[in-house]
Amino acid sequence: MTTETISGAAQRFLLDTAVEAIRAHLEHRRLGPVPIPDAEPGPPIEAREPGASFVTLREGRQLLGCVGSMSPVRPLQEDVAANALNAAFADPRLPLLTPGEFETMEVKVSVLGPLEPIEVRSLTQLAAVVRPGVDGLLVSGGSHRGTFLPSVWEQVTSVEEFLSMLWSKAGLRPGAWPRGLHVERYQTTEFGDPGPRRPIDGRRS
Repeated sequence: MTTETISGAAQRFLLDTAVEAIRAHLEHRRLGPVPIPDAEPGPPIEAREPGASFVTLREGRQLLGCVGSMSPVRPLQEDVAANALNAAFADPRLPLLTPGEFETMEVKVSVLGPLEPIEVRSLTQLAAVVRPGVDGLLVSGGSHRGTFLPSVWEQVTSVEEFLSMLWSKAGLRPGAWPRGLHVERYQTTEFGDPGPRRPIDGRRS
């Protein structure tokens, strides 16, 4: 799938899928059918095709969870639902999402385009070809692996800061370029639901 193929109806459906997956978990029930967009005979075709996504949960500037996939190995709808659950309840950096946070959180889905290898051999070469505000990067080598979505560019002031933070996330020594290091770039289509939403069943506001 290319990210340009995601219609407005599919975006709404995928956001609803993420929200309902988390709601079902908090209400201790299985995820039921997600409402189908108007005039659609079933889930939008984009949601049924293999896709890779990240789901990010925030309350204002506070991160509540962010988990994703790099490879399109399952239908995008399933990928979004699984990543939403993991962002809410299995991000090892953060506590479990609460019902109160669910009501007010912002949900953002990022659908990844294909990975494109970048043939460079140093940080200087990488800094010269990476596109600020456009490229997400995946760096991997040996036991080291880390990625930043294109949205991370909003949090930094330079290419050097972006790469330094990515190297730290991947567990790499700042400025190092180990043998066998591999860098790939990708773009995303991002869309969100700012909330608020109705309370969890059985919980009063």
